[in-house]
Amino acid sequence: MLSHLVEGMRTAGAEVEVISLRQKRINHCTGCFTCWTKTPGVCIHKDEMALELFPKWLNSDMIVYASPLYHFMVNARMKTFIERTLPALMPFLEPTGDHTTHPVRHQLPKVVVLSVAGFPEDSVFDALSFWAKTVFKKGLLAELYRPAAESLVNSTAKDDVLNAFEQAGKELVMQKAVSMETMQRIKQPVADAAQVRALANSFWQTMITEGLSPEEADTKGIVPRPNSMEAMMYMLSLGFNPQKAVGKKGVLQFRFTGEVPGDFYLVIDEKGCTPHIGRAEKADCTVDSPFEVWADIIQGKAEGGQMFMTGRYTAKGNFSFLMIFGKK
Repeated sequence: MLSHLVEGMRTAGAEVEVISLRQKRINHCTGCFTCWTKTPGVCIHKDEMALELFPKWLNSDMIVYASPLYHFMVNARMKTFIERTLPALMPFLEPTGDHTTHPVRHQLPKVVVLSVAGFPEDSVFDALSFWAKTVFKKGLLAELYRPAAESLVNSTAKDDVLNAFEQAGKELVMQKAVSMETMQRIKQPVADAAQVRALANSFWQTMITEGLSPEEADTKGIVPRPNSMEAMMYMLSLGFNPQKAVGKKGVLQFRFTGEVPGDFYLVIDEKGCTPHIGRAEKADCTVDSPFEVWADIIQGKAEGGQMFMTGRYTAKGNFSFLMIFGKK
């Protein structure tokens, strides 16, 4: 998302430098206030923050603070950077309306805050937004927040959302603001809360069961194992391949026994696959199976055709509906 925002800014003519703070040596502010008294505007630390980053920050027209949400706030490295901009302020107390503020030594850059979170609700950013508005006040040009960010990876809205970030970059350079239309595209729904929770819970349970970190699982190509009816339903719907569904329209019903008994069905056409818990009034194809058999199939521990031929599950009706999943 940051890359697309930057691309939009550069397209609009801005000179943009992206700095990864984790690659920089930035000491913590010690609260000594030397930068307010003995060496006004100059920090006691002689690290990369003081010698490189702080001068760049002061000479910028606009700063984009991009951080994943950590405990409802920017991460520690970003917070450390922001705290080290203290030399730009003076120690005196001045009234601004009904608030007290510190006067500034320099003209400060305008600010954009960009963050992503796994939680599906916009409210996950409430604390960060309140903090950003409090700290940056009128200097805050835009807040670009994307909930359910991990769910975006498999969403049909992915390209539009990323293109909207690029458009936001252009607008920030040219208009110093992001239009309401672009903001709506950035924050458009990509998954409902129930889907996000079901898929996330299956993912983390798989990591615990396999004894892996997410990075290790990704390296090994581990597919999360569904551990609930909802997770199974959503995983199958995400595996829907519209190219394999050309000319198909109907209902695929699943009825499970075993580890997790229950039913759901998928309403299918060439454009999409809509999941529903329960039993449909009429189905074009009905699958009866132990839950664990299809969990193995999804994880790649079993092959669907072989499981059918050996009687591990049964299917009645139009079997072609079982062929519309997967990239191959």
